[in-house]
Amino acid sequence: MKCKFWIALLFISGLLMSCKLTNEPEKYAVTDGKALQKNIFPKDTLHVVTQYGATSYFIYRDEVLGYDYELAQNLAAHLHLTLKVEVAKNDREMTDYLRTGKADLAIYTTYETKALKQEFNFVFAHDDSYLVLVQMMGRDAVSDPIELTGKEVWVKKHSIDHERLEALNEEIGGGIIIKTNDTLNTDDLMLQVAANKIKYTIAYRNKALLQKIFNRTLDCRIPIGFSQRNGWLVRKDDSALRDSIGAWSKLDATNYLKEKLYGKYWEKNPYFAFKKIPIPKGSISPYDNIFKKHAKDIGWDWQLLAALAFVESGYDSTVVSWAGAKGIMQLMPQTALDFGVDQYEIENPEKNIAAGVEYIKSLNMIYRKIADKEERIKFILASYNCGPAHILDAMALAEKYGKNPHVWYDSVEYYLAKKSDPEFYNDPVVKYGFFRAKEPIRYVPNVLDTYNKYMGIR
Repeated sequence: MKCKFWIALLFISGLLMSCKLTNEPEKYAVTDGKALQKNIFPKDTLHVVTQYGATSYFIYRDEVLGYDYELAQNLAAHLHLTLKVEVAKNDREMTDYLRTGKADLAIYTTYETKALKQEFNFVFAHDDSYLVLVQMMGRDAVSDPIELTGKEVWVKKHSIDHERLEALNEEIGGGIIIKTNDTLNTDDLMLQVAANKIKYTIAYRNKALLQKIFNRTLDCRIPIGFSQRNGWLVRKDDSALRDSIGAWSKLDATNYLKEKLYGKYWEKNPYFAFKKIPIPKGSISPYDNIFKKHAKDIGWDWQLLAALAFVESGYDSTVVSWAGAKGIMQLMPQTALDFGVDQYEIENPEKNIAAGVEYIKSLNMIYRKIADKEERIKFILASYNCGPAHILDAMALAEKYGKNPHVWYDSVEYYLAKKSDPEFYNDPVVKYGFFRAKEPIRYVPNVLDTYNKYMGIR
């Protein structure tokens, strides 16, 4: 009897121990964002460090942008964490943030070196690349690194570029005049070359080719380094975060986002377009007189027309969108042709703006029943961004569900957002089907906020 009692007691104890082990949360549940948040980040925050740059992190039209930044936002959301960003001045300061625990992750494309590999893990790999000399095309262009002897080459201080240039100087026997800057990043130094303010800098080829899209006379053919792997950095002792990033990077949703952001930042990047266009002192654009002339035709303040153009193109007459829209007002070639501007004149600022105003006139006619002029402008702006078809669908939905079809915010805007929901895009009153409305929903306040700023400095 005693034997049976002890056997039963041991059996029950085993069950209790099993339950305890099963119910106890795993310390490093790296693929479970909530578990990671609870066990690794008690403050519910993912602290990241980066540097300013065209593909990493920058502010454009009062919005924080960047390929690495937007991906880090997605990672933090996946892990159920709040993202906190610190911006370092250079590579040395960035890695110090990791060493001291002020940051958990460096979200800046960092190229592998022996020293960095010993201290950090590289995660979320980007495409391999190699350093090239960046200069202007011409007869005097350098054709071999050894020709840099006696010439000034500018690099960002305490960067991998700086280290490589010093190594190259030793390899060719010295003579390169190495100039450093602690305030301008590599992208800005390339802009300095394009503006003929400095003669030479070095950059990774993929970034140099991105800059060349906006400054076609740049020469970035001469390699001065070997192909290197790269990625984000985490500390060696943070295996949980490393593995979580690895799991997140394999998700279909992450790869879809990468493809989308690649087009946004590596094919047509707003950073260079914004910095390329000089604005005369005391003006809000290079084309104030043209906006003043044509805004009268639609009864708009000229600053509102300028604000629309700024949001469209950053005043760059040469910019071409992923969809093929061109010029200051970002007109599709067929739309421009409809208003008398052919493919040879579409980049002409005055003709492009004039055609854009004619298009706005046609949109004004579509919404002529909206009595309130300020409300009508919101509908016109949204339609300028995505066309009137989906806006008309949203107006029909608003009316069907008891909302005012002539009011934008919290009414037509709300139902435009609903057009990605099958319940709404399959509704009989909807004629143009599915639509993702994020861009026009952001576009309207973006233009109006820019306009208000312009009116404040009038």
